[in-house]
Parts: sequence; C-alpha cells; structure tokens
Amino acid sequence: MGNCWGRDESALSRVSSHRPGECRAFQLQSQAKVKNTTSTATENINGEIIPSTPRDVENLRQNSGSNVYVFTYNELKLTTKNFRADHVLGEGGFGIVYKGYIDENVRPGLKALPVAVKVLNQDGLQGHKEWLAEVIYLGQLSHPHLVKLVGYCCEDEHRLLVYEYMSRGSLENQLFRKVCVPIAWPMRMKIALGAAKGLAFLHGAEKPVIYRDFKTSNILLDSDYTAKLSDFGLAKDGPEGDQTHVSTRVMGTYGYAAPEYVMTGHLTAKSDVYGFGVVLLELLLGRRSMDKTRPSREYNLVEWARPLLNNNRKLLRIIDPRLEGQYCEKSALKAASLAHQCLSQNPKGRPSMSIVVEQLESLQSTMDLTYTSFTYTVGSGVTIYDVHNQPKVNGSTTNSSETYNEKIPSHKKVLETSLSGDSDFYSQSP
Repeated sequence: MGNCWGRDESALSRVSSHRPGECRAFQLQSQAKVKNTTSTATENINGEIIPSTPRDVENLRQNSGSNVYVFTYNELKLTTKNFRADHVLGEGGFGIVYKGYIDENVRPGLKALPVAVKVLNQDGLQGHKEWLAEVIYLGQLSHPHLVKLVGYCCEDEHRLLVYEYMSRGSLENQLFRKVCVPIAWPMRMKIALGAAKGLAFLHGAEKPVIYRDFKTSNILLDSDYTAKLSDFGLAKDGPEGDQTHVSTRVMGTYGYAAPEYVMTGHLTAKSDVYGFGVVLLELLLGRRSMDKTRPSREYNLVEWARPLLNNNRKLLRIIDPRLEGQYCEKSALKAASLAHQCLSQNPKGRPSMSIVVEQLESLQSTMDLTYTSFTYTVGSGVTIYDVHNQPKVNGSTTNSSETYNEKIPSHKKVLETSLSGDSDFYSQSP
C-alpha cells in the first residue's frame, strides 16, 4: 500500500514510523480552536485542540438516530477486556483497532454482537476532525456495502468508534498476505461489484459524498466476502448546484489518487472512479498499487500495467499467477477493459460508478463459473475442497473437486499448513 499525504508539505508536523503496508499520514497542523466547546480540552501532538464534550457531538447525539449508540469509555474498556493486547486487530493512522463484544454485561438491553473498536491515538496523525467525519457520515448513511457504525465514544480526551466486526478483515490482507489461500476469481469479482455499489451509493446520495481514499485496506470483507467500505475520515461532500468540483487540500494515498486531483486539488466523483480502477487492477493482477520490491519499471502498478490492459495476449500473461489459470478469460478481459476506462487520464473519459456497477453485474451474469469454496480442518491437516461449476480451462470444464484439486497443488499445500487466523485481522496490513 502507498502513503497518505497532504498537499502543503511545509506545514507538516512530522512523519511517524510505520510498518510495511501501513498508511503514513501527513496531516496539516490545525491551529484553529474548535468553536462552541466546553472549557475542558486537550491538545494533541499536531497542535489540534480536542474538546472534551464539543457542541457538534452534542448535536450528533440528538440527531444521529437511535441506531447509533453513545458508549462510555468504561463500557468500551469492558467490551475489549480493558484493551487487552491479544484483542488487537490492527493499527493505522487513526490508532489501534481492538476486537470486542457488546452484550447485556456491557449495557442492559444490548443485543450480543462482536464489534471492532477503533481508538484514537492522541499522539497520532489523525484527530477529532477525522473522528467526527466518521461519525457524521456513517451515522447518517446506511447501505449493505458500507460498514455499519454501531456507536462511538466522546468522553474527555477519548475518541473511539465502534463498528460491526468483519471476520475476513480487509481486502488488502486477503489479497496480499503470503500465507493465505488466494482469493478465487468469482470472489474477486463479487468483491469488486460490492465495493462499486458502495461508491455508487455515495455518489448518488441526496447529498453526494466523495469517498476520497478508496483502496484495498479500506474495503472490509465479511464471512461471505461481502465488501463494505470503511474509514470515512477523508470523505467530503460532493459539489452541489452549478459546482463542477470541490477544491480541497490534497489528501489520499500514493498510487490510488487521481492525477488531476493531485495536480489541482479539484475533487470530483471521478476521482473515486480512478481509485476504483486501481483496486480493480490489483484484483486482476494480484499486485500492490505501489511495490518497491519489484523492478523499478514495475514500482507503480498503473504506469506499468495500463498499456497492457487492451492487449489480450499480454494481459493474460500478467493476471495473478496464484490463480493458476482458474478464471474465466472472457470476464477477465472485460474486467481489464473496465479498469482501463476507470484509469483514463482524462476524468471525463471515466465511467460513472453507476455504469461501473452495470458493467460488473453484466460481467457476473455472463461468467461461466460460480462460487468456489474451500473447506479445511487445520488441526488434522485434512483438506476438503468443495468446488462447483468450475470455469472452462483450455476449452474443457472441470466439475469434480477431484479433477480440480489436481490443478491446484499449491492451494492444497497452503491450506494444509496455514492457520485459520484470517478473522484475527480487521483492516490493516500484517
């Protein structure tokens, strides 16, 4: 994964150390104090004033609806067993994410539910503003392909967010972890369609929303590989009326941000479409958007691969080799063509997300394969494959799991030696 950055680098406060795959966020210092707050406040490392009980949060409590809970800090300590280290799911620019469990013991009347609790790091690179954006957008928007905000905590200096728990973690983890069964082709297309529907919903809302940070680490997956968008800290209201764009400081992630946005700071829905094209390309090729472990000409995935997307012969050579040919060539070529459209240098040449959804739905309906599932028992080392209606490979169709197993020996080796720990990760890189 690339790096998050801010446009005005002269105002940068610092750059933190980061683990491979994490987002290094460059946040501008916020010198202005938050208005209409109570007298008690703290200041984080970026100079941002964090009020203990700001009026904007009080307004949220009144207007966010009954489906979003307002938790106390002590309740969330109980939920995560006092933020125990063995409950950590991941860590990013906002702070640490813990797995938790809410039920009657946390608060009488609560329905038992596993959750992910994200805790703002007071010395980190994000702050109250990003926390508030999450609450505002996810507290008001509801869609099957947006992660559900269960609740939040705003108490003294503490800022926490409580989400539904997504058992398969992020697409980044699933797609790029080395000790992991490769995501099967039909699941990749299902994920792409789900993520596209989430973006299309945001763009088509009564008050359009531009997501601004579309990338694999912000796409979460449930047990059925249903994709849901998370992390709305950088989201912005889209242009209204006669406006053609939103002018804003450039924030995003290297390798995913649209070139015209980087150059001008003009943000439009087509900026998100470009980011979607990058993710679709990652799904096709199994490569990160930025990867300096590869030869220099292949560092930037888009620059290297875009010229190959309309060359069928060359394209089929670079599709994720871990798939071992187990994909539908027709759908792969259509997906590559769609990615090429989304990655157009000219934003007017990119399709809208509603058109992207239509094309992916059409692609799904014409694929001559359905769901491929792998069931395995780690403890005994016994591997059982359940494969249905496999794709045509070299002109023949494989329908039996026995025949298919012979074609994917590496999958078997991985399954027999891997641990069933995918659900222990939420949204950050390993």
